[in-house]
Amino acid sequence: MGRFVFGNLPALDALVEKASAGIGGDIAALRIPRLAGVVLGGGYGRGEGGARKNADGEFILSNDLDFFAVTEKGEGGDATVPIADALRPVSEKWTAKLGIDVDFAVKTPWRLKHDEERIMVQELLRGHFDVAGDKGEKMFAGIAKRDAAALPWMEAARLLMNRGMGLLLARARHGEQGNGKREKDFVARNINKCILGAGDARLVARNAYAWRAEDRAETLGDSLYRAAIEWKFRPSEEPVCDLETARGCWLDAFEEVTGAADRAGRSRTLRNAARWLVRRRTVGKLRTFALDPVVRVLDEIAAKVRGRGVPDAALMRDWEIFN
Repeated sequence: MGRFVFGNLPALDALVEKASAGIGGDIAALRIPRLAGVVLGGGYGRGEGGARKNADGEFILSNDLDFFAVTEKGEGGDATVPIADALRPVSEKWTAKLGIDVDFAVKTPWRLKHDEERIMVQELLRGHFDVAGDKGEKMFAGIAKRDAAALPWMEAARLLMNRGMGLLLARARHGEQGNGKREKDFVARNINKCILGAGDARLVARNAYAWRAEDRAETLGDSLYRAAIEWKFRPSEEPVCDLETARGCWLDAFEEVTGAADRAGRSRTLRNAARWLVRRRTVGKLRTFALDPVVRVLDEIAAKVRGRGVPDAALMRDWEIFN
């Protein structure tokens, strides 16, 4: 198992380590106020980064490099904006150098603690690489590790919301500009994410999620899900399945996950209603009033998926706000 890239590809592991050091040096030179530290997370941070073959048959990096920048303690949400702006030139420089997206997500310690039960945060605790400033061990000291099998039901809903939107966007992009390479790549990646998200959501709803992708595949026992994991590690130009198959997979998962909603606490509360009213300035549909905003957006996405539609501006805005 490689340090960053799944499998035995030491040259790519060395490339990620060298790039991370260069990125860390660029960040240090900026002396960004109120920035505590930066770590590499995502698939490469967990040792599950992907690699694909180029035209010469050589393996190259295939996933985004996802970095997490954490503010100093006591900083409010407003502190994330100037830090994100300061990191943008670093992102652009290394995206151009590496040929893959280099992204920075800026988080406050409060946000990380508030999202402690989120898959994203728990995976970050278990797999990251220190890049600049404080070490992750220090930055994440106040966040408790959670059992993968005890993740809240809302994480299943969130997975379906995001992967359902990806499926809708893939449908909207399918066939654009003569179905060129960029459109094909976009569609193929979102089909794969849809299959993975649907399977992961099922496992969360069954209290059977696991932190390693291979362990999830073994637990779920689904051949399409396993094929999607293999595609994630070694992507090709051809998608793991077509859009209609992905649509059916997502809908099946939606039916199973929402069937577990009452057990998982899908209740109507005034707090949920207030969250929607404050951020959307509207009551919205009465049938979903006072449900968690993620569930409300998920229901709208499900209607589009069932109807083989594409996202409209209102749905896109709701998703962007509550994603």
